[in-house]
Amino acid sequence: MTSWKHMAPASLLALTLLGGCKGCDPEGAASNAGEGKDRGSSLRSGVKVPLPDGWSAQVAPDESFQAGPPGRPVLRVDLKRGDGEQMPSADTLADRVRDELKDFELSFDQEESSDRYALVRITLAPRLEDGGVGPEAPGFFGARRVDGDLFLCASLPGASPEEVRLATEACRAISVQGALP
Repeated sequence: MTSWKHMAPASLLALTLLGGCKGCDPEGAASNAGEGKDRGSSLRSGVKVPLPDGWSAQVAPDESFQAGPPGRPVLRVDLKRGDGEQMPSADTLADRVRDELKDFELSFDQEESSDRYALVRITLAPRLEDGGVGPEAPGFFGARRVDGDLFLCASLPGASPEEVRLATEACRAISVQGALP
């Protein structure tokens, strides 16, 4: 009970960092439940998000792409068309996480950047009113530049450490395929 109440700010952080998906094409998204790792789900024509075996994908009511094990999304991806040049660095993502999650104890487990992606994996635990710390939970935030577009990724509350790792790998590997005939 308490952990959900304290984890709600993490959900808000994901939405703050991701900022919506005005340009997503819901008709371009497809489920790939049961398909292999080399197959992906489309955010729009030609965009591939490689998902682990058994994961499926859907477009949420807010037009974000969400994926995870059956019935439980653990990865959120938002597309910012034409914003590729605004890709944040891992340092910028980490600073934003620190600013937004001031009521949490944070451990930065991984910070990684290249010219095409930035990823930050964290462990967070709510600071309790009695001065203690609540249960720890894993999380990740990332950005991937593909052509001129920016894909913003985040894990969703309730993801296990392994699911966060898999979501991080999926974000890192987002690609755009050539147009299909």
